Amino acid sequence: MSAPTQPQVAIDPDKILAETEAAVAKIRSAREAIGKVIYGQETVVDRTLITILAGGHGLLIGVPGLAKTKLVETLGTVFGLNAARVQFTPDLMPSDILGSEVMDVGADGSRAFRFVPGPVFTQLLMADEINRASPRTQSALLQSMQEHHVTVAGVRHDLPSPFHVLATQNPLEQEGTYPLPEAQLDRFLLQIDVHYPDREAERRMLFETTGSNDAGAEQVLDGEGVQTIQRLVRGMPVGESVVEAILNLVRSARPGNGDAKLDEAVAWGPGPRASQSLMLAVRARALIDGRYAPSLDDVSELAEPVLKHRMALTFAARADGVTINDIIAGLKAKIG
Repeated sequence: MSAPTQPQVAIDPDKILAETEAAVAKIRSAREAIGKVIYGQETVVDRTLITILAGGHGLLIGVPGLAKTKLVETLGTVFGLNAARVQFTPDLMPSDILGSEVMDVGADGSRAFRFVPGPVFTQLLMADEINRASPRTQSALLQSMQEHHVTVAGVRHDLPSPFHVLATQNPLEQEGTYPLPEAQLDRFLLQIDVHYPDREAERRMLFETTGSNDAGAEQVLDGEGVQTIQRLVRGMPVGESVVEAILNLVRSARPGNGDAKLDEAVAWGPGPRASQSLMLAVRARALIDGRYAPSLDDVSELAEPVLKHRMALTFAARADGVTINDIIAGLKAKIG
């Protein structure tokens, strides 16, 4: 007797097209709303949007004063998400992020534990200067970032949906910091490098932010709308050439694949989560640009932010002045 088959769900192309067009219009409005507050950081804004619409977490790296905190606050407003900010410091404890159990005493003298949720129970969590907290505290985010729930005293507590972590890190001041472990770095969909704005953007900033009226962001989406777009991203078709480019790129970044020069330079390379992240990211980038399928250009553009934090150089390579960017640039040149 044959096994029962699953009923086929009819796909309405017109409905999918209408939903995609509506999503593109919403994304365009969101970009415009963010642009009224954040100046001259178009690439950073786009990559942060890619991170959220792909359903992932982002690591923003840049010196102080480049509006990283302002960007996260603005995203929370524009996307209509509940947002919380945690300033990571050496004395921060895991319970300061996850929450803890407290003892309640009833009027009759009875006692019972009650869970008090921490700031991680939000839709958009900003982990400011995440590398300033101890490894024990950093690891408190691992389960929440991957599984979207936390376990306290053996009890599971689900996080709100959607749930995203945008962490910041200062690349210059390393005294008193704890490098993020590889397992946690791998949880970040993209590493987003925040650079100085160009001259014209900084000129605009001078006038817009030092006057009597400071521009504010307006809400464009809500949590349900964000999740709708995330589902559209996951449902986007991906051509075989793009899939092969993703596989070739990620696999060629690992030592032991026959490239002696790369084997000498790379201590360890990206795992399968990098392929998954790149697959989602190229879809999200295509949708943000108003396209209905990703291209090889998307793979090339997002190779660095996806791979950069998932690779490590050997001591010999670092001594020779080789950088991760150099390695990725060589791998990108082979795409297509």
